[in-house]
Amino acid sequence: MTAIVIIVVLALLFDFINGFHDTANAIATSVSTKALKPRFAIFYAAILNFLGAIISESVAKSIGKGIADPMHIDNGIQIVTAALISMILWNLVTWYIGIPSSSSHTLVGSLAGAVIAGAGLREIHWSGFGKILTGLLISPIIAFVAGYIILNLIRKLLKMFGKTSPGQINKGFRGMQILSAGWQSLSHGMNDAQKAMGIIFFALVSGGYYGINDHIPIWVKLSAATAMGLGTSIGGWKIIQTVGTKIIKIEPMNGFASDLTSAGILTIGTHFGLPLSTTHVVTSAIIGTGTAIRPRSVNWSTVRTMLFTWVITIPTSMIIAFLLYHLIYTLIL
Repeated sequence: MTAIVIIVVLALLFDFINGFHDTANAIATSVSTKALKPRFAIFYAAILNFLGAIISESVAKSIGKGIADPMHIDNGIQIVTAALISMILWNLVTWYIGIPSSSSHTLVGSLAGAVIAGAGLREIHWSGFGKILTGLLISPIIAFVAGYIILNLIRKLLKMFGKTSPGQINKGFRGMQILSAGWQSLSHGMNDAQKAMGIIFFALVSGGYYGINDHIPIWVKLSAATAMGLGTSIGGWKIIQTVGTKIIKIEPMNGFASDLTSAGILTIGTHFGLPLSTTHVVTSAIIGTGTAIRPRSVNWSTVRTMLFTWVITIPTSMIIAFLLYHLIYTLIL
């Protein structure tokens, strides 16, 4: 029971960090275009993240049993502890640097690395792991293409109806950004908060407190939702600056288009139980809209730095979790 309590605390700490680490992506465009004032945007996102977190449990189940079966692992407590510490460390390092890395990637990599260390390669559910990994890798490509198409479609519709005044266009899209930023925050809560729920559920099943087919306990949902909401209320200004200003100069029209794109993709992913990366989806949608306006408007050096971080996150997290497991196992024995 003591070990379970420690795991719950670590998982909620991860969710708290996820709140200010990843939610910054959800409100970066609306803050940078001045559609929302920073303080209101953070409060707005915190409330909607909380609501989104208690709506569904499909992503939590994918995390809780998709990568490995906790009922077949005897040392699940040590495995989950190593994975959580790895996830927290990576999120804090990338947040401190100001690079919008993926909490989803570090979660998947850390859990897989810890399972390999504690139970061996045979305990990894490669079909479930492959499904999750495919969703994480394909969703940014879809977001880029969809953002490009949606912005071009919006521009054509504006020309068709004779709306060409920049002042009128910006004013109209700033208003619509309030709604799109809200949907994005809600979809972020629906997808990302469930990842901590899945980790807690993994530990509870491994400890024999619940069965693999049981529903996520309501106390787990409420505590994870609260942790993410509180984390969101802290804000993540370094990430907001990177996403909102260092990729492209975001105007209300392409801000709305990228919000609409990423919120839609996150909602669809949640429906199918796929733990997607808010960071990758949001930034890819922004890059797609920027490319639609003018490829030269995109700061490709910042994009390259982000891509490098994305590529190394999963393998690095696997290695960190693998080493941490052996360290924890050594300390316990």
